Amino acid sequence: MDKSCYEMNAKMYYAQDCDISYLDGKTIAIIGYGSQGHAHAMNLRDSGCTVIIGLRPGKSWDKATADGFEVYTVAEATKKADIVMMLVNDERAADIYKESVAPNLEAGNALAFAHGFNIRYKQIVPPADVDVFMAAPKGPGHTVRGQYVIGQGVPCLIAVEQDATGNARNIGLAYIAGIGGARAGIMETTMDIETETDLFGEQTVLCGGVDDLMLCGFEVLCEAGYAPENAYFEVCHEMKLIIDLINKGGVAAMNYSISDTAEYGEYVSGPRVIDHEQVKANMRAVLSDIQDGSFAGRWIAENKNGRTFFNSKRAALAKHPMETVGQYLRDNMLWKQGEIGDADLDAASK
Repeated sequence: MDKSCYEMNAKMYYAQDCDISYLDGKTIAIIGYGSQGHAHAMNLRDSGCTVIIGLRPGKSWDKATADGFEVYTVAEATKKADIVMMLVNDERAADIYKESVAPNLEAGNALAFAHGFNIRYKQIVPPADVDVFMAAPKGPGHTVRGQYVIGQGVPCLIAVEQDATGNARNIGLAYIAGIGGARAGIMETTMDIETETDLFGEQTVLCGGVDDLMLCGFEVLCEAGYAPENAYFEVCHEMKLIIDLINKGGVAAMNYSISDTAEYGEYVSGPRVIDHEQVKANMRAVLSDIQDGSFAGRWIAENKNGRTFFNSKRAALAKHPMETVGQYLRDNMLWKQGEIGDADLDAASK
């Protein structure tokens, strides 16, 4: 193993490095009012910033209005704003940008993103006279909002793609401080790196890898004659406990909490299920598709052609026994659908 590739050198920023006064006198337009959009808007407003929302008419417009924001069309919001944060789905962002944002940007404005997909794959190409930065919380919107409310924050990534004014980094850091990210820590990266690693993590581990691993385990147990309820508990329900423990204190915290029998099984059976070198070879192929744009091209084409494959896979998953059994158990058991207690995690990580 080449240990040189594991050397840590990322630049980190914290609250003392961020001057939120860079947002003074600026109007921030949040484009989109979904998971991230509502969290960014509310946190920035609570931090004393001037925030407006840019939307198409619909339920989100009504929700943002009910939450006390001034809501405009995307074009109108862009015209009024100094900072435009794009918080719409990747597959919709380019069309919205071309139709409503690009014609209304002015020199010296800042164009911001929470994910680098459309910049990395040149679906959005900003003019040279605007700042372009990324402020990317490493957590879903409800967590971004929830952590802010209790005085904490979600770690964030910052990237400066284009510094037209000379203040793009300062504005980006101020923006992240406004949503609470500076309370946790901000890591500097690039939009290319964030996009490639984010897509890779989702596809190979977080969404693709883990889901397929659970499905395989569920099917093997059921095909061997075990009750699907038992199978669900053992390979799916307990996954949250394991991930929470790892998130809190690493694999060591998980191993502290589980039995020695389970830990021994981890060492002897994990490599039998996951062929290390073959899995890494498969992962490298996925990474190559991400790096050379093959994956992005397929996803863009999928959206232009009616999402036939995507919709069929989503429908098939909804009918899979692991999903239907899980729904039945969640409907009929009295466990609380919340986070594992911090006290439990603290004890387990010691």
